[in-house]
Amino acid sequence: MTDTTENRPILFAYDGSRHAKAAIREAGRQLRNGRPAIVLTVWRPVAALPLATAAGLSSVGREDSIEHEALCLAEEGAELARSIGFDAEPLAEEGDPVWRRIIDSAEKLDAGIVVMGSHGHTGIGLVLLGSTAAAAARHTDRPVLIAH
Repeated sequence: MTDTTENRPILFAYDGSRHAKAAIREAGRQLRNGRPAIVLTVWRPVAALPLATAAGLSSVGREDSIEHEALCLAEEGAELARSIGFDAEPLAEEGDPVWRRIIDSAEKLDAGIVVMGSHGHTGIGLVLLGSTAAAAARHTDRPVLIAH
């Protein structure tokens, strides 16, 4: 990485999973601490959730609740990043697909690197569920650190 990349913020894509936590810890081992970081949790609107309409789920009042929960999750990730030595701030944003919001946020924030965990989907799971980490890495020219 160049000096200018190292001075730009790290964007941590964080969903609260053990994989996302492992990615933050791995970044702590590989990247310079003290660096600014944004911990991003992307939330999906109720209407974008599979079978939401068929299940009769209403978005009235739920969107605010989901956004609040996402911000609390981002704060959890930011606390972890700060404990490792990053100067981290939480951020929650709505987006679907999630990988697109991660990449758009990295562009908007001029992130030097995107860090995310991989849930390790293989075989049919990868085909059916896809991989947010793989899609994000494929659609950006920015460095991406994916921790397994």
